[in-house]
Order: sequence, then structure tokens, then C-alpha cells
Amino acid sequence: MSNRNIIALVLLFISIFLLVPGLTKPMLSIKIGLTLPLMGETTIYERVQSIVQSVEFLWENNNRFVAFLILFFSIIVPFAKATMLLIALMFKKLKKRYELFRFVHAIGKWSMADVFVVGVFIAFLSTKSTEGIQAELYEGFYYFTGYCILSLLSAQLIQMERA
Repeated sequence: MSNRNIIALVLLFISIFLLVPGLTKPMLSIKIGLTLPLMGETTIYERVQSIVQSVEFLWENNNRFVAFLILFFSIIVPFAKATMLLIALMFKKLKKRYELFRFVHAIGKWSMADVFVVGVFIAFLSTKSTEGIQAELYEGFYYFTGYCILSLLSAQLIQMERA
């Protein structure tokens, strides 16, 4: 195995270890409130949730299409991509190794959906400047962002020759 592939393999393992807490730990806190005369500040809505909790919440509230998209692109595709890359890197005698790598490389474009999810959260945080809305990032955001960066980097480093 080449040095690049060893580095890619290490980065891939680290990205998987970052993905799990990135999906399960709280990512974002949203608090919406307003100031009422005589009553002062009143909280109307407050929620802290992870990506997995977001999928569950959307599903339970009949936003199943959005829940499915987040589930598919942020949970299923990353784990499938990581599994296929591990197989392609670890099993040199696999006849379809190169084709598996090419397939992962092709679906790698879909992993940009991960980056999109992070971008949506950042865009949402831009509302933080609006009076009455407070948003705060939690550790899940940083784990997930780390996963996105290391996963993309590991896929870029892999060297695969046709058998």
C-alpha cells in the first residue's frame, strides 16, 4: 500500500469516528423570543438537536421527504461511501476493486450534500443577528464539519490503479 493510501486510510478512520458524534451530538440551538411590555422577555420556541434528532423530528411532523433527504445524504451515503472505500483500500485481491473505487468517486459528488447541510446551518445562524432569534452552535457541528473535511481529503488522496 502506498504512503498516500495509508494516510487516506487513517484519515478515513478518523472521519468515521467524527461522523458518529457529528450525527448524534447536539448541533444547533435555536431560541426565539420577544420582549413584551410589562412581561419582559418571553421565549416562544427553544430547541437543541442533533442531525439524527432533526430527522426524527421532521419524520414525526410529516416532513418525510426532507427527513429522508437528510437521512440519505447525511447518514446513509457517508457510511456507504466509507465502507466501500475501506473495502477498496484493504482488499488488494478484489477483482472489482478499481470499479468499486470509481463508483465511490462518482458518488463522492453526492457527499457534497454533507457540506450543503453544514452550509444550511451556517446560513441559518446568520439570522442570529435578528432581534428575538438566538442561535448557537454545539459540538455536533464541529464533529460533522471535521468529518466532511477529512472524508473529502481522504478520498482525494487515494491512489488506485486498474488491476
